[in-house]
Amino acid sequence: MKCFLSLLLILILMAGLQAQDLSMTGYVRNYTGVLLKGDNDFSIIQNTFNLNVEQSKDKVAFKVNPYMYQYSNQDLEIGLREAYLDLFFESVDLRIGKQQIIWGKADGVFITDIVSPKDLTEFLLRDFDEIRMGVTSIKGDYYIGNNTLELVWIPRFTATRFAPEGSIWRPSMPDFPLQPVIDHSKEEGKTSLENSEAFAKFSALTEYVDFEVMAGYAWDDDPSMHVVKQMDMSNPQQPVLKGITVFPEHHRLTIGGGSFSTTLGPFVVRGEGAYYQGKYFNTADPMVKEAVIKKDYVHYLIGLDYTLMDWHLSGQFIQQAILDYDNAIENDAYSNMATFLATKDYVNETLNISFFMYYDFNNKASLIRPKLTYDVADGFSVLLGANIFSGNAGMFGQFDSNDMVYTQLKYSF
Repeated sequence: MKCFLSLLLILILMAGLQAQDLSMTGYVRNYTGVLLKGDNDFSIIQNTFNLNVEQSKDKVAFKVNPYMYQYSNQDLEIGLREAYLDLFFESVDLRIGKQQIIWGKADGVFITDIVSPKDLTEFLLRDFDEIRMGVTSIKGDYYIGNNTLELVWIPRFTATRFAPEGSIWRPSMPDFPLQPVIDHSKEEGKTSLENSEAFAKFSALTEYVDFEVMAGYAWDDDPSMHVVKQMDMSNPQQPVLKGITVFPEHHRLTIGGGSFSTTLGPFVVRGEGAYYQGKYFNTADPMVKEAVIKKDYVHYLIGLDYTLMDWHLSGQFIQQAILDYDNAIENDAYSNMATFLATKDYVNETLNISFFMYYDFNNKASLIRPKLTYDVADGFSVLLGANIFSGNAGMFGQFDSNDMVYTQLKYSF
């Protein structure tokens, strides 16, 4: 019933556009994927409707971005990605409502780009404007020449959205000696004023370098897995493990960092880094009390962009380092990853070929994403792509059986 009413509201809104001075853009898309292993099942059959409605008058503007995902094997999903109001003053802009907030210089990696939580129901395979979830917040931008001070207040915490049970994109759990019971009760209760989140960013555009400095006091969007053991103590000399309950719990993080980009001759050099204080890491031994250890860590990258014979080439090296490392931690002390992008346009920019790759050095695993996009007519495009996973462990290796080819037919208006 809620889905029907939401759909009806969208249709009424569209019907009224002719009588209003509004801008309407969006797209309709069919997305079909087939697994390359096993019985070649469909990995996804999705029809998408995405609508952007915007209007600006004098010192006020608004945007509403409803969307619909229709799957062959799931209920219709209808939501609002963004719905906000803009207020413009002489040197200050305010944006109030549900919005996506994008920070940093990285491609395909979240380091300082942590204000908007992530939708990982399809892992990292969606477009990033679909991975970033809108979050209800107040954002203020204060302009000082070419510099900007941005403040964000989020009254209610929103966690990362993971794939549900049964999905091929459900992340793997740590190994436990017994099948754990998952208790989500500790993920609740973060809706009071004292549990809100706050971020600040100063960005500057200079003759030689663009840079940003940021700080945040926020909840970790990804939960830590706390463990409670049930023991049979009938024989105190030989207690027996009867069961395990796992509590996914979010903890406070204090974050400070920044990013920059500059040109060195024909190269564009990018960098980004952040210091995270108060992260809980799982230990390799689930029998340790709660199976978590609290440590600080740094996450940073260096990137290089270059154009060669009309090919746009981009590479990044990314490292996460856990400070004051403890050997019981499941993660490595240093986690190293790289990305590579190559893309070029052909046929008067109607045909685009791109190749994007993640490589996880620690687990010798990767995700390779070749794509070919052809603009058939004005507003209508056809995309043919593949997602190839390799490895046996880590972020990418856990999905080694999910290699797929896919097509997307998209009409934009």
